[in-house]
Amino acid sequence: MYGVGVGGGGGGFNAPSTASGRRKNQEDDEEEEEEETGDGRVLEAWERAYADDRSWEALQEDESGLLRPIDTKNLVHSQYRRRLLLRSAAAAARIQKGLIRYLYIVIDLSKAASEMDYRPSRMAVVAKCAEAFIREFFDQNPLSHVGLVTIKDGISHRLTEIGGSPESQINALMGKLECSGDSSLQNALELVNGYLNQIPSYGHKEVLFLYSALNTCDPGDIMETIEKCKKSKVRCSVIGLAAEIFICKHLCEETGGSYTVALDESHFKELLLEHAPPPPAIAEYAAANLIKMGFPQRGAEDLISICSCHKKIKSGAEGYICPRCKVNVCELPTECRTCGLTLVSSPHLARSYHHLFPVTPFDEVTFKLGQKGGQNCFGCQQSLINTGGQSNIHVRCPKCNHHFCFDCDIYIHESLHNCPGCESQRSSSR
Repeated sequence: MYGVGVGGGGGGFNAPSTASGRRKNQEDDEEEEEEETGDGRVLEAWERAYADDRSWEALQEDESGLLRPIDTKNLVHSQYRRRLLLRSAAAAARIQKGLIRYLYIVIDLSKAASEMDYRPSRMAVVAKCAEAFIREFFDQNPLSHVGLVTIKDGISHRLTEIGGSPESQINALMGKLECSGDSSLQNALELVNGYLNQIPSYGHKEVLFLYSALNTCDPGDIMETIEKCKKSKVRCSVIGLAAEIFICKHLCEETGGSYTVALDESHFKELLLEHAPPPPAIAEYAAANLIKMGFPQRGAEDLISICSCHKKIKSGAEGYICPRCKVNVCELPTECRTCGLTLVSSPHLARSYHHLFPVTPFDEVTFKLGQKGGQNCFGCQQSLINTGGQSNIHVRCPKCNHHFCFDCDIYIHESLHNCPGCESQRSSSR
């Protein structure tokens, strides 16, 4: 004899005990919770399997239709070379650039950002690339400042005040990744224009939109807002993730910015990193200014004070002392909130001139068998010849004629900002 099943079903199965039933229900609830994303959308099975490793990005289709692994090293170097040539062309033309930039990054977190044409979603791709951009921006613009603004539910929110700390900006962004409602371009412009009007006259005011939506729900005439930004000398640029929009193109044309639309994640990151180097200054806004700066020193270890940034008690070794008003600040560069003096360090000032006098782009060459010299990289001393006797494509400095591998090429132009071959010849001639 078999007991009657739960719910009046047919015989043949015993009813589960109360404890085992609770365990089963709990396991089912946990499984359902794991299948939901942060915005409440249930992930498909294939998404759960590939959301982390993103293995589809490591393959590409060749001419015969077969899937081949992507040569990421050559791909990264080709993208880097493209950015390098653009920067060198601007430097050769002696274009004036701004050393101190005040940039607001406006991120569209409307419901359009939850679309999955970018894997796993537009929002995830934007957050990942924005983090890389913020770090690159401060590396190339050590005296500049960044702030974050988001758009959702038709309202713009300022996530962070404009400042010089990349970590605080990134942490604030990662804690507010939620998509909802519509996007409003006008509200965002009004918000950032109000904040940028408060910065000093020597600062270059910029806004960068990472826009996912195909429309904008505005409370008034956006053309008037664009005119306000133009009169306030605010340069607005837009990177679209969907398609070209007339109002975004008009905004960029009126304010002297650039408007581009990304094709995929790698293209989006490439377009975003193009905004890291200082853009050419607009002629009518490029008046020369003398800026008074202070070079604070570390406080004494036994000194206890309240920092002017976060209003917290800290020791002197954890901050810097303003040379004018003697208050404690946590990080550099910044502006003293007590006396208004711009506080920087000497390395920041030195690094800010690298984009004005960049290293000449190296020429791509191929080593030929029997050729003397150039078999090893002058920087890392690694061989430039494969095990099969064939040479890798590498680069050569046009001034000193020393050969370098791709890794050293990127390191020299992005971090070192000096050619080791040219410096060695200069030191030996002394």
